[in-house]
Amino acid sequence: MTLSDSLGNYWELIKPKIVLLLVFTGIAGMLVAYKEAHVAISGVQLIVGFAAIFLGSAGAEVLTNYHDRDIDGIMKRTNHRPIPSGRVTERRALIFGFVSSILSVLLAYWFNPLAALFMVIGLIDNVVVYSLWLKRRSWLNIILGGISGGMPVLVGYAAIADTISPLAVFMSALVIVWIPTHIWSLAIKTRQDYVDAKIPMLPVVVSLRVATVCIAITSSLLAVFSLSIFFVTTVSLFYVVSALACGAAILGYSVKLVIDRTEKTAWTLFKISSPYLAIIFTVLVMNFWVF
Repeated sequence: MTLSDSLGNYWELIKPKIVLLLVFTGIAGMLVAYKEAHVAISGVQLIVGFAAIFLGSAGAEVLTNYHDRDIDGIMKRTNHRPIPSGRVTERRALIFGFVSSILSVLLAYWFNPLAALFMVIGLIDNVVVYSLWLKRRSWLNIILGGISGGMPVLVGYAAIADTISPLAVFMSALVIVWIPTHIWSLAIKTRQDYVDAKIPMLPVVVSLRVATVCIAITSSLLAVFSLSIFFVTTVSLFYVVSALACGAAILGYSVKLVIDRTEKTAWTLFKISSPYLAIIFTVLVMNFWVF
């Protein structure tokens, strides 16, 4: 195996798409904190913050992949991943995950103890609460385990401001509220995989009708929540219009999913949910830096 192949396997192991999305929310938290705390922007801080959040998100993903290697080998969607396919050994994956996680906490602590605390909370929630405890036991797995998804924002904000504001909590909560729509729509598309692996995702333990209604409810909460930001800060018309347009797209496909209950619609909803979150955070940062 060439060095390029090896690096490619480790890159795939960390699930780069979701990791980079989480890193983006963390950097957004840092950029908002610069404005709220009235601190001069620092290139060094941005680089270290990026590294900390990247390593923390990657470490958590690798450790959950290590624990889930048996069920990943069962599911068609995941059996090609580096660990079940044998491209990365279990031992190396475990070491990689631990080292990345420890480095992320140390880098967060370079900023301040509060940032390090949020990093630790995110790691524990993702690895212990979600993967080790709930994923194979309860449909609440992504509800309680999804708290970790909101931690990169708090790590980034706390790193710069050394405190947490209502806006930082709002941004973190926005990610947490987004997770059910994102994951449950995927679970409808890949429902048989979860059945085969005996993973009690919501679309597995309830009827398809109930699952689609639940997704529509969480999507509605997400759209409404994205517009409730005016309770914690002043927003521009640009943000309001953008949030309305993005919320309409998410709600539209959620309603369509309730009506037709097809895997195609569920997959489309899943595919647009990540750009939705990226756009919302982009316009939120622009709200402070441009408008």
